[in-house]
Amino acid sequence: MRQRVYPSPSYDLVSVPENPVPEDAEPLVVKTTGGIKLRAARWRPTGADRKTVMVILSGRTEFMEKYWETISDLRSRGFHVVAFDWRGQGGSDRLLSNPSKGHIPRFDDYLDDFDAIMKNAVAPLGDLKRHALAHSMGGAILLRALLRDDTLFERCTISAPMIGLAFERLKKNARFLVSLLAVLGFSERYVPGGSPAPTMPFADNPLSTDRERHERADAVIATAPHLGIGSPTIGWVATAFAAMAELQDPETALAISTPVLIAAGAHDRITSTPIAESFASRMPNGRFLKLDGAEHEILLEQDHLRAKFWAAFDQFSLEPAPTISD
Repeated sequence: MRQRVYPSPSYDLVSVPENPVPEDAEPLVVKTTGGIKLRAARWRPTGADRKTVMVILSGRTEFMEKYWETISDLRSRGFHVVAFDWRGQGGSDRLLSNPSKGHIPRFDDYLDDFDAIMKNAVAPLGDLKRHALAHSMGGAILLRALLRDDTLFERCTISAPMIGLAFERLKKNARFLVSLLAVLGFSERYVPGGSPAPTMPFADNPLSTDRERHERADAVIATAPHLGIGSPTIGWVATAFAAMAELQDPETALAISTPVLIAAGAHDRITSTPIAESFASRMPNGRFLKLDGAEHEILLEQDHLRAKFWAAFDQFSLEPAPTISD
């Protein structure tokens, strides 16, 4: 049965004084095979052209505006950049009449979004090398895409991948509960305790220790409330648990030969850093970076933490030389 779609009220890119859109953006609206419209955009490099496109795969609840600073950092390094919003969040179409609910019937529906972006936003750029930069949920989607086709990207960097959750000891009970509730017909309801609130106050937040970067999202949503979503639905959590369980199969990491750098914060309270480190250690060409003092959103962390990330990124992605396995 065809998925019902609730169009986004606006596919425009949003600029606020604290967070301006990077110059020379090429806005796009990409349609999936199921008719869902995804908000996307492309940029050309501002530094010496490396003839490489970087595809950004964001996390749950996120919108492109959270990556304006990162996009500028990548362009200055010579990358072409493609960014987009997943179905059900940001400026892309919603799947439920309540636009604040983060919902997906099947986790691999996100692969349809990925395929549409690669076909309609990346392929038209021509014969460029392809790299990917993913965060959290986007990391889980990227890893599943690599399992289908390990030749998609020359190199991939993932921050805080959603392979396992930080509260892993609660996983078995939580997974049983949401699976039961989904079977009982509550799939489209918020998870117990969930709310439509799209942001959280800086004090004791589990995302970043940098107040200014953390509060940029608030400024964007204050200007464009339609970009925000709140808690996930029971159905989203149930299918995400299933996807994470498959990624934690020991054979999964072994099957991905693409060079992958995984970075995670030592203090991440959302995704599991030990599980991410274990996954990287099993990959044939995996490398792991643990950032002491960092929370979940490494790219929105304090300058000294971002500097450590970019130093590792540059060594991994920019220097011509040794492959990751050397």
